[in-house]
Amino acid sequence: MTQGPQRIAIVGTDKRALVNAEPIGYVHPDERFEVTVRVRAKRDLAAHLTAGGPRLGREEFAAQFGADPADLAKVAHFAASHGLAVVHSSAARRSVVLSGTAAQFCPAFGVDLQLYAHPGGGTFRGRQGAIYCPAELADVVQGVFGLDNRPAARAHFRSVEHAAGVQPHAVGQSFTPVQIAQLYNFPQAVNGQGQCVGIIELGGGYTTADLTEYFQHLGVQPAPKVLAVSVDHAQNHPDGPNGADGEVMLDIEVVGAVAPGATIAVYFAPNTDQGFIDAITTAVHDATNQPSILSISWGSPEDAWTQASTQAMDQAFQAAAAMGVSVYAAAGDNGANDYPPGSPEAAAGYHADFPASSPHVTGCGGTHISVADNAISQEVVWNDPGGGSTGGGFSSLFSTPTWQAGVQGGNRGVPDVCGNASPTSGYQVRVDGQYTVIGGTSAVAPLWAGLTALLNQQLGRPLGFGNPAFYSLSASSGAFVDITQGHNNGFDAGTGWDACTGLGRPDGARLAAALSGTAAAAPTS
Repeated sequence: MTQGPQRIAIVGTDKRALVNAEPIGYVHPDERFEVTVRVRAKRDLAAHLTAGGPRLGREEFAAQFGADPADLAKVAHFAASHGLAVVHSSAARRSVVLSGTAAQFCPAFGVDLQLYAHPGGGTFRGRQGAIYCPAELADVVQGVFGLDNRPAARAHFRSVEHAAGVQPHAVGQSFTPVQIAQLYNFPQAVNGQGQCVGIIELGGGYTTADLTEYFQHLGVQPAPKVLAVSVDHAQNHPDGPNGADGEVMLDIEVVGAVAPGATIAVYFAPNTDQGFIDAITTAVHDATNQPSILSISWGSPEDAWTQASTQAMDQAFQAAAAMGVSVYAAAGDNGANDYPPGSPEAAAGYHADFPASSPHVTGCGGTHISVADNAISQEVVWNDPGGGSTGGGFSSLFSTPTWQAGVQGGNRGVPDVCGNASPTSGYQVRVDGQYTVIGGTSAVAPLWAGLTALLNQQLGRPLGFGNPAFYSLSASSGAFVDITQGHNNGFDAGTGWDACTGLGRPDGARLAAALSGTAAAAPTS
């Protein structure tokens, strides 16, 4: 679409075509949808974090670092001039949600929207190139999300087929989350009471009947309180065992088994960049449920995102750090390459997975455990031939954070921590009425989220962004068990931090003891 002289490209919005997606026509001009416009902050939050500023409450954060109401009004005025309606706006989330038709959105933002056949099935609304806005909004608008609704992320879980009669108390090559917590020496005198763990889900759903049955079998009574939060009209919608239900149930059941006293808020959003961003900002700024911990088991290679998308999410994670919210993200299940084997991009070197690579997130890698006499006899990097491998490597987007200064690699290294992830030593879960075994780094993010709920209760304060404290702990503290054997088809494990398993897996009780002697760490960049 030709642009007039008073319209300029919004920095970081350039989007390339999805590999192997076929254009099949233009989007119908009367198709109605919503987009999220993200605006600048009043003040630079990064400077606040770098200076070690105090933690802020959600209202205090919105007042100091949210959007200027004048900027929100400018976007609303622009929208009205194109016949677009404002659905809602949020100073805390720095967003304005607009509703309209393709015929209204295309000229408003200078884009052409085509319909594409997705190589994996189905269709999506897509665009190529940049998004445009009037010159007077150039310094105000930092991103426009929802014009393109292609699938944005993958769930990082791996299933193992099991007989229907498998019992959740069995010990062998699969384990309940309770057993993993025991093997990792999680604190036992606390249960996460008073904490809320937020879980981001981009599809699938859960049933109360499955959760009730599962926790009864584990002896977890009463069952954890689980709430579904709708984002961008998405709902808790179980879609069968071959869909995302395995991810949803794994996340809830791991957190709930490890920290049954915590409330679990599940944020359901569409699997688009708009949905992912809106889910994260909704959770971070949720003044009703007030999660102190977020678990994210979805992601994609860094180069699959636009700059505007990664910036929007990373700024939301900065906000989480400023408010004392811990964020854990799975590092990926396809080794150092991060793309699925056989995909066109899989031959193109190494890629870190985002959002695990954000310098304001704790990235979670994976291991395989062997157990004898109810104790871990061996723990190595997860790398199953033909069955996946832990993600890990170095970011192409983010420089080395100050707290990771001793890491050799040139940029932000991932993961930071690890835990059991191999499906061959996987987690016994209940999905859509049947027990099965699931692995993947998807299990590690909720495992760490559950552990952090225990830590928060025991410490009497939110841990917040844990990486500065984690990296400052000495090896003699025993807080982390170093994983020194294995590789992820790109990087080798070794003594100290490595790009397969990070600092190592937790010894929960020793980690709690080490952190109890540490003053509440100020957030840092």
